[in-house]
Amino acid sequence: MGAGEVGGKSVLPEDPMLAAAAAALHEGGQIGWIADADWQMVFISDEMQLAYGSAHPDLPAPFLGTAWTDYMLAADRGIRPHLFGEGPRGDVRMMLADLGRAVVEARADPRLHDMLEGLEPAEAPVLTWGGQADGIDGQQVTAISTGVRLRDENRLVGTVITMKPAIGMTTLSRLAIYSDPGHLERMQRVASPARRPAAILFADLEGSSPLARRLSTAAYFSLTRRLVRTADDCVVDAGGLVGRHVGDGVTAFFLAEDAGSEAAAARACIDAARTMREAIPALAERSNLDADDLVVRMGLHWGATLYVGNITSRGRSEVTALGSEVNEAARIEACANGGRILASKDLVERLDHDAAAALGIDPDHILYTALADLPHATEKARRDAPAISVCEI
Repeated sequence: MGAGEVGGKSVLPEDPMLAAAAAALHEGGQIGWIADADWQMVFISDEMQLAYGSAHPDLPAPFLGTAWTDYMLAADRGIRPHLFGEGPRGDVRMMLADLGRAVVEARADPRLHDMLEGLEPAEAPVLTWGGQADGIDGQQVTAISTGVRLRDENRLVGTVITMKPAIGMTTLSRLAIYSDPGHLERMQRVASPARRPAAILFADLEGSSPLARRLSTAAYFSLTRRLVRTADDCVVDAGGLVGRHVGDGVTAFFLAEDAGSEAAAARACIDAARTMREAIPALAERSNLDADDLVVRMGLHWGATLYVGNITSRGRSEVTALGSEVNEAARIEACANGGRILASKDLVERLDHDAAAALGIDPDHILYTALADLPHATEKARRDAPAISVCEI
């Protein structure tokens, strides 16, 4: 295997053994990098670039050199060079063993000289180290790094450095079981809040209070869990972003930038709502209820000026959006009694010809009704969004 693209921003090194190692890092989605025998950085994985949030230096580049230091300092995410963790850096100790202290000190950027003091060489074929460092969004993270030597018979070819959070793989696996990779990537893309046009979906269980009184607490909890999971699956499968869960209510956003166009985002929102409605009878049967007992109303709207972002804390991570259209979508949903799907004119008219045809909708001949004129319009709808035009889809 020679030099070439492996996808994203990463380019394989020329040496066949280093190229094979680089391809393995890339295919495994690893955060890591590779140095050759002279400790020139020859590969930085896409995942590392994504985690560090800045363009890497032109490769090859000397490890600890000025370009590497500038890259680390410029990163708005990832481990920064002035916080090297609690333990001595194993990659630097390996470099000291290979090149000698004089060469390393001459090559290292002056901003890193303090880091070299007291470090001893390490000639181990595999070395693991870690410590506290700045992580994503400036939060403290415990990171574990592993350095592995690559040898061709007795010749040192290079060193592979991989990094991971200091958390067991069993725990990470459990998190992965209940997560969709595509949805996690979409959440990552909205880590920085910004204006993002999107379709909005609100869904809520109608008559939840009488149903909660009728069922045992355990049975109602199971029902709510099944409903939320089903709704989330419909959103994720349609390429949307799951928003906040409030009781048995669900919100979701379908970004134009994710779908490829406003028309595609509007179609995805409608597809998700229809799929959700189709799943309700089976959900009711599984919960030993009649289909008429489980009624979910849905409101769909378009947000041209939504401010969408990801809020992550130690306890949870969720996508949220701010804007008047979010409140309007909630008012539309509250009026969709009887398990209807009400969509705003703003959303429906985002559909292009192909999207509308695929949905069986003719936007040019739809008759709309102002929200305030609906027979079962709520007082909040009449007060907050009386003029919004909606139709049933």
